[in-house]
Amino acid sequence: MTTPTLPAWDTLQPGDTLPVLELPPITRLALALYCGASGDHNPIHVDTDFATSAGMPDVFAHGMLSAAWLGRLLTNWVPQSAIRSLDVRFAAITHVGERIRCTGRIAEKFEHGGRRCVRLHIATANQDGITKLSGEALVAWH
Repeated sequence: MTTPTLPAWDTLQPGDTLPVLELPPITRLALALYCGASGDHNPIHVDTDFATSAGMPDVFAHGMLSAAWLGRLLTNWVPQSAIRSLDVRFAAITHVGERIRCTGRIAEKFEHGGRRCVRLHIATANQDGITKLSGEALVAWH
């Protein structure tokens, strides 16, 4: 995969949307692989017996997995070096089998200290439109 280049500053406007990132349905395998990659081995994400004993219907995705997907949404649009901040708020549990869609929209375009920036509203939602994660990102033009 090639590194994206920054979009032309003059073409960006508040309300513009980022290319959507659509993910395949979440599988138990994906959760197990994320456990290994992240080092977060909380059994509630991979052990059905543990999850049900904790009152959950099944295992569910790590919140930081959804945050990583939002990072991927951004790095599909701009180079990683342009991202200044990524802040997220967890809204709902992401369950096995859900199909997640990551979206972003330019909320503000401004200049600060001689640097051109955009503030983005970003979110993940499932196939039913239920928001799982929402947040903001700040991207700067060098």
